[in-house]
Amino acid sequence: MEKTPLNQDHRAGGARMVDFGGWEMPLHYGSQIEEHHAVRRDAGMFDVSHMCAVDVAGREARAFLGRLLANNVDRLTVPGKALYSTMLNPDGGVIDDLIVYFIDDERFRVVVNAGTAVKDLAWMNARLAEWALAVELTPRRQGAGALAMIAVQGPQARQQVWRVLPEARAASEALKPFFAADAGDLFIARTGYTGEDGYEITLPAERASALWQALAEAGVRRCGLGARDTLRLEAGMNLYGQDMDEGVSPLDAGLAWTVDLVSPRDFVGKAALLGQGQRQQFLGLVLLERGVLRAHQEAVGEHGRGEITSGSFAPTMQQSIALARLPLPTAVGETVSVRVRDKLLAARVVKPTFVRHGRVLV
Repeated sequence: MEKTPLNQDHRAGGARMVDFGGWEMPLHYGSQIEEHHAVRRDAGMFDVSHMCAVDVAGREARAFLGRLLANNVDRLTVPGKALYSTMLNPDGGVIDDLIVYFIDDERFRVVVNAGTAVKDLAWMNARLAEWALAVELTPRRQGAGALAMIAVQGPQARQQVWRVLPEARAASEALKPFFAADAGDLFIARTGYTGEDGYEITLPAERASALWQALAEAGVRRCGLGARDTLRLEAGMNLYGQDMDEGVSPLDAGLAWTVDLVSPRDFVGKAALLGQGQRQQFLGLVLLERGVLRAHQEAVGEHGRGEITSGSFAPTMQQSIALARLPLPTAVGETVSVRVRDKLLAARVVKPTFVRHGRVLV
């Protein structure tokens, strides 16, 4: 398995290590529930160095990303601004979901998922060769110039980062959500995957261990993949490989807001999306009875059958929740039946943001 620069720190901290997409990653450090609550109530940190930052540089960088991504990079005009997008195949399926940062007119940074990085780079390089554009792609996960990434999340996350990195406060304090800034050799983004405020800090791999230890000594809770998953589910955030993949349209995965079908700009997959339109609703479910919702369970309502894509017990809500693709006429407030083992259990249909900034919204 691949290992991040923080692998030994996880082991020394007593983490339970698991295989995650070919990477040896911490599942938890003893209590997934306590890690979850730490992020909702205080501050927790995650090693996300397995994700891959790809620097996109050259005079035709914007043109390249404009044809490659479903969202419109022409919206990026202020240095540091970030944009969430999907990258599609010609059939309109999702190759990956990613974040792209605007550095300047000839430099962007794209952050792709860990398990899809190899295929993403192959796809990007193939499109680059096909379109013959003046662009250079530089992955920054391994080898010379390798970067690590640490996400610090929670209501006290920013204060804790400034406590440990006082030199970074001037560059990061004024950042609005979904913006990033350089602070020396740090790239600090006010983004995340938990529904809480905080920073994702990209830094040289050789500096990662010292920062991780300093944050831990300051009281930031070490967190693993288990808490990361329940936090993102409560926040209604998609997980690649579960809520969407190459066989699922972003329109059916609740990601229509990330797709620009209005401007005359063409991009890979646009024709397919225009041709097929939206075929399913992507909504949330809250279980009304005892049990746990899981991926691939069938949800049946008055408009037909759907399928749960992600489901778990939600520690903040003390209930089981799920994300699901349901028939188009399905509306918020309806009740569906979910087959859990040998029983049909009632679940209420809700908007798929369950918790945000510590508040239950459903």
